[in-house]
Amino acid sequence: MRTPGTPRRDTRGIVDAAGLLARVRFRRHAPAEALRPYLEHYWLIDWDLTEPYASHVVPHPSVNVVFQSSEPHPTAEVAGIQPGLFTKKLAGRGRVCGVQFRPGGFRPFAPHLEVASLTGHRLPLPDVFPHLADPAADDTARRIIAPDDEHARVAALDAFLTALGPAPDPRADLAMRLVDRVREDRSVRRVSALARTEGLSVRSLQRLFSAYVGVGPKWIILRYRIHQALEQAESTPHAAIDWPDIAASLGYADQAHLVRDFTATVGVPPTAYAPH
Repeated sequence: MRTPGTPRRDTRGIVDAAGLLARVRFRRHAPAEALRPYLEHYWLIDWDLTEPYASHVVPHPSVNVVFQSSEPHPTAEVAGIQPGLFTKKLAGRGRVCGVQFRPGGFRPFAPHLEVASLTGHRLPLPDVFPHLADPAADDTARRIIAPDDEHARVAALDAFLTALGPAPDPRADLAMRLVDRVREDRSVRRVSALARTEGLSVRSLQRLFSAYVGVGPKWIILRYRIHQALEQAESTPHAAIDWPDIAASLGYADQAHLVRDFTATVGVPPTAYAPH
């Protein structure tokens, strides 16, 4: 299992990762030690395009805080979990600095908030953290997005999050551990089985995930399956992709179930998906 706060090296969730990475500079950075129990990583993207490009991502079950260059001043948003495919059009020159929280890791920074209330929404930073009302939010965004030195951007992100003072919360720890288990253990396929092995009722597990993660455990089980299917397809020449084998490896009863979930999430059936 990956150590919390250690940046992933995979491209899981990015649709046509090769196409995106050929057009942008994409990097991940580890946060400060004290923040690592709560964060996946920081992510930085810079681009300078001669032609517009639409990027597509099957989002992780994570809240993100996103700082983006924009005129007349940078913007700062809290992005809840996006249930469907997230599409972003990139054009000209631009820069984004993001914080990806571990599933369940955002709540300690905003203990007043049920994370499910953010799902499907992108809110200005002051809407979630009222003490950062303008001009404080503008100043924060400018300090983070402006430096050309990316290590200065990372230091600014560390300072921003450290100032929010994450509050220790054993239920957040439990939520993060359970989501990690779903992500790493492919044998976890049913919510009832996950609840039973943890000594919880299904209803208690669902309430925990709503309050601390933002989506239900069944949604997360399905989402990680689609991430794995995309990753396997991205790493295999298109003509050699064996969708029935992928379906079986992910625990689907048959290919039809994978087709249904994949199409609902990505927008095209597996057989029409050509990552190369």
